[in-house]
Amino acid sequence: MSARYGGLLHLAAALDQPGAPGTESFVELARLAERGGLDFVTLDDSAARPGADALGVLCRVAPATRRIGLVPTVTTADPEPLRAQGAVATLDRLSRGRAGWRLDLGAPGRSFEGEAVQGRSFGGAAGTGGLSGGGRPRWGDFTGGAFPGQDPPAAPRPPQGRPVHVVDVTDDHARTVAARYADVALVRATTPVQAAGERDRLLEQAGSFGRRPGSARILVSLLVDLGDGERAAQPGHGGGGPRPTGRGPLYRGGPVDLAELIAAWHAAGVADGFHLVPVEPRRDLERLVNGTAALLQHRGLFRTFYPGSTLREHLGLPRPVTPYATSGATLTTTDRI
Repeated sequence: MSARYGGLLHLAAALDQPGAPGTESFVELARLAERGGLDFVTLDDSAARPGADALGVLCRVAPATRRIGLVPTVTTADPEPLRAQGAVATLDRLSRGRAGWRLDLGAPGRSFEGEAVQGRSFGGAAGTGGLSGGGRPRWGDFTGGAFPGQDPPAAPRPPQGRPVHVVDVTDDHARTVAARYADVALVRATTPVQAAGERDRLLEQAGSFGRRPGSARILVSLLVDLGDGERAAQPGHGGGGPRPTGRGPLYRGGPVDLAELIAAWHAAGVADGFHLVPVEPRRDLERLVNGTAALLQHRGLFRTFYPGSTLREHLGLPRPVTPYATSGATLTTTDRI
């Protein structure tokens, strides 16, 4: 894993819009994020959102975008993990190598690591085929090929070799999973010192699992409220760092001050970049792209175009050299990077 001083800055954003019907608004926001050159967008699987689950929504976003990475949240608590694995692999094929997998570790006590090492598939997703208990459309309803009650048939290896694994570091268990398996780790911090502490703990634990330096990216995840436009950040925000809240660290201020914060933390080497969660999705993402990202691009700190076509290329991650994990396969060190 790495937080590389002076390395390429990575930016990602959440598309979450509780209560938003259909997929049109998600397509619009994903295209906006793509215009800003962001590495990837995430989408949680919220029961408050009618219609398709996160994986189903991003399967429809995929053909409407060209470069940006697409990372739905799926859970490892699903009873049919192979079906979920196949669904994420299908998103990778639909997007031509731009899929990721944000791992929701599910119920407490669920042993993600144990299942993988024992030769079972890499996690699972809630409702990635067929219909959920409430008749909610799921991934299989959009693409066909749902596999109720059985393993998915053999399929070509995904374009990336394996979709990118993203893990939220919200507790010690999640930190262990991230250190061992994550391609991208999302950490919470309100100061550069706190971010550096999270980075150091992850790097130390990753080293104990035999992870090589540079095998993953560490992003600070922040809620952002850019409703104040170009006004200075409120006390406790901006240069002084985000403010802790019940939902996680919150930055409230303007896009210029947010750019200053991102540049300063990245220059200090405490993280490889940021995962930004807009409080008001449409307003804040627009200001993030047209204000914050544009300023970072102007300063030469962030890309102005995508030099590659896959999410792994955006993140500077190597393509796995082993075959895509299937039933009965045992993960090796190279599977974990």
